Amino acid sequence: MLVDHFPLVGLRLTTPRLELRLPTPEELADLADVAAAGIHDPAVMPFLVPWTDRPPAEVARGVIQHHWLRLGGWTPQAWQLNLSVFRDGEVVGQQTIGASDFAVTRTVSTGSWLGRTHQGKRIGTEMRAAVLDLAFTGLGAEEAVSAAFDHNASSYAVSRRLGYIDDGTKRHAVRGELSVERRLRLTRADW
Repeated sequence: MLVDHFPLVGLRLTTPRLELRLPTPEELADLADVAAAGIHDPAVMPFLVPWTDRPPAEVARGVIQHHWLRLGGWTPQAWQLNLSVFRDGEVVGQQTIGASDFAVTRTVSTGSWLGRTHQGKRIGTEMRAAVLDLAFTGLGAEEAVSAAFDHNASSYAVSRRLGYIDDGTKRHAVRGELSVERRLRLTRADW
């Protein structure tokens, strides 16, 4: 069985309303459709790489290719797990957790997105809490880091609700304009 060779396919994180796991090929297509339908106001870019600026079919294909790329490049030294988020059996978004040299740093990073129709329902907080529990309880992480641009108030609010503290800023050029990234950090003790 595949799970015998790649145990991540058997990983399931559950919360009162959500299930986070790797998608089947058909569910990956559903996730791609959610992204193609829109995940943010097109006038504002919440991502460092403006991958959602492409036509819907290219956004969908990019979601699929990125998923396969991350799974195919998995190593204990550098990994990124893109979990599909399901609510009542429906794919609503993606929650990512990853690390570089985790055995030494004990630090994970997180990122996520939700389809626009699923936003504003505290799903983002619940799905982030699920991977933080995996990180701190399951993997023995010492800290988790995340970031959001100044204009992404909802992402920043999720981090603050979960206990992250500010950890500096970084300036980026996104779409040829200045975007200020607010870095955030959560320690095991604060979790």
